[in-house]
Amino acid sequence: MQPTLEQLRQRYGSRYKWLVLLTVMIGTMASIMSSTIVNVAVPDLSQHFVLGQERAQWVSAGFMLAMTLSMLTTPWFLLRYGLRRTYMGAILLLLFGGVVGGLSINYPMLLSMRVAEGLAAGILQPIPSIVVFRSFDKQEQGKAMGIFGFGVVLAPAIGPSVGGFLVEHFGWQSIFFVVVPFCLIVLAMVQRLLPVNSTLMGEAKPLDWRGLLLACVGITSLLNGLVHLHDGLLQSVPMIAIGLAALVGFVFYQLRAKDALMNMGLFRYPQFAAGALVAFIYGAGLFGSTYLLPVYMQMALHYAPSQAGLVLLPAGVVLAVTIIVAGKLADLFPPNVLVSVGLALLALSFGLIAIGSSSTGYVTFMVWAIIGRIGLGFVLPSLSLGAMRGVDQGMIAQGASTINFLRQLGGAIGVSLVGIVLEWRLAVYQGTGEPLPEARLKAFNETFFLVALFCALAVLAAIRMRSPER
Repeated sequence: MQPTLEQLRQRYGSRYKWLVLLTVMIGTMASIMSSTIVNVAVPDLSQHFVLGQERAQWVSAGFMLAMTLSMLTTPWFLLRYGLRRTYMGAILLLLFGGVVGGLSINYPMLLSMRVAEGLAAGILQPIPSIVVFRSFDKQEQGKAMGIFGFGVVLAPAIGPSVGGFLVEHFGWQSIFFVVVPFCLIVLAMVQRLLPVNSTLMGEAKPLDWRGLLLACVGITSLLNGLVHLHDGLLQSVPMIAIGLAALVGFVFYQLRAKDALMNMGLFRYPQFAAGALVAFIYGAGLFGSTYLLPVYMQMALHYAPSQAGLVLLPAGVVLAVTIIVAGKLADLFPPNVLVSVGLALLALSFGLIAIGSSSTGYVTFMVWAIIGRIGLGFVLPSLSLGAMRGVDQGMIAQGASTINFLRQLGGAIGVSLVGIVLEWRLAVYQGTGEPLPEARLKAFNETFFLVALFCALAVLAAIRMRSPER
């Protein structure tokens, strides 16, 4: 017979909440790794399935789109099925997507499994924040978010390097199987640590499927329209217009819906509204730069792929240390101060990269990347804390889901905008007769200035993210 929550707390004592956090952290790490590890295999997938670049990019874009949308459903799943069943179901879906994806015999089968993995990842990612706010005292929340953040940043740091080794020695199929051991470990921990009668959530409500449909149409149309801007305005503008109209309709419907997918009452809290804006702009800058930097190192500065990846390795180590320190600081200082400092460091890092040239030393780029990762370490534990403190307990689940959703949506739009601006500026410089190397360098530098501007604007919003008690 499965032990109750009270029995588990008696059995493990004060360690219990940390064991639950470890459980949800490992599953989230597996989902994040599945999102980043596939990128190194895109050339092999393109060759194996005979794909053009436009179709091959959907291996990543399909995952991101599915993850963005499914984040909105996490509160409903938790209310309807509880923490144990929701988490176990999402892990099983991630496991299924990984195994069947590695055995895919055609591109539609592969793409559908990437979408399945994305749906699982979207459900999983808001859960650790919900656990922290529900299970930990305010004095321990920063430390808990720091430890969780440490695990989360390790996944994208080691994912591409592990993926490159596996693709080279065992083929593209092997990268899909990486999630299998993580999922099996988490399933065993869920069986042992999560009770069926968990009271983490409240009363179950109907799923707002109309709101979900509007969000799906809006985001899909908007991202498709942005991707096709290079094909001409006649093809892209109608899709962008449909996407924006659907998203506006989604907001107005959420204001009137009885059991809304996104509780718009959250935005009546000034600190949450500011935090939501920070999350969106920060996501655009972070994901945009993550896409831009390795391409910049190879195309504009002519470094080998291994060198382009190595430039971020010291920054990743510094980030892992910074995020633990910043988690402890979040219990001592106002979160909006830490977020503002972190975003300012990110903007400085991108601004320095934007003034780089072919004569800039390799170690210099490493230092600039470290500055940005220190900033990222300050932002990650404090953003959710600053936005959610003071929010009513009944809104915690939807608040965590909404913050993650807006950050991911900002990231998807940021990647598209960065690609569009880069292609536009490159075409402008080539049209003036600029030699290709100089044209590429100038186009990349101006695009990095755009990313730096995103982060600078987010600082203005972060300053207003003050907790009510302060």
